[in-house]
Amino acid sequence: MEKRVYFTRHGQTVWNVENKICGATDIALTPLGHEQAVELGRKIAEGEYGIDEILSSPLQRALDTARHISEVTGIPVRVDIRLTEQNFGKYESTPRDGEEFQLAKAHFIDSYQGGESMLRVAQRVYDLLDEIRDEEGGKTYLLVAHNGIARILQSYFFDMPNEEFASFGIRNCELREYGWKL
Repeated sequence: MEKRVYFTRHGQTVWNVENKICGATDIALTPLGHEQAVELGRKIAEGEYGIDEILSSPLQRALDTARHISEVTGIPVRVDIRLTEQNFGKYESTPRDGEEFQLAKAHFIDSYQGGESMLRVAQRVYDLLDEIRDEEGGKTYLLVAHNGIARILQSYFFDMPNEEFASFGIRNCELREYGWKL
């Protein structure tokens, strides 16, 4: 038997367009971001995903994405704070491809002067994934969160060298499927 979980990154934000690090800063979706979320809802409604519940980051961009999907599909949404994006401290609102930030991302224990280390983020997301895996009743979830959380999910299910982990990312409203052999 296999248990599945789905993941998507929130729709587009202004800071995505401007190539800025959103992190824990609460940034709204652009009009395109809202459209992307509705379109993903349609894809899920028309597909055979068997999703029972949506778990969302509390940050506006993810929660609005989750709500759009829910409105189209009828799948209930619940907020889980463990899906909040990593707080990148002093790097919030700076360029995503900034040289200093790219070097800092390789330091998984660093909290970026006021932020949260990648190891702490992995701990909370891995705990959530372990709960989902071990949950009785076999619910299938859609997790709606952020690019940093996508990186953590990918590392939970697949071995990744440090460089791959630091550079991993997915597109806005891209849908990924993961699973456990039980």
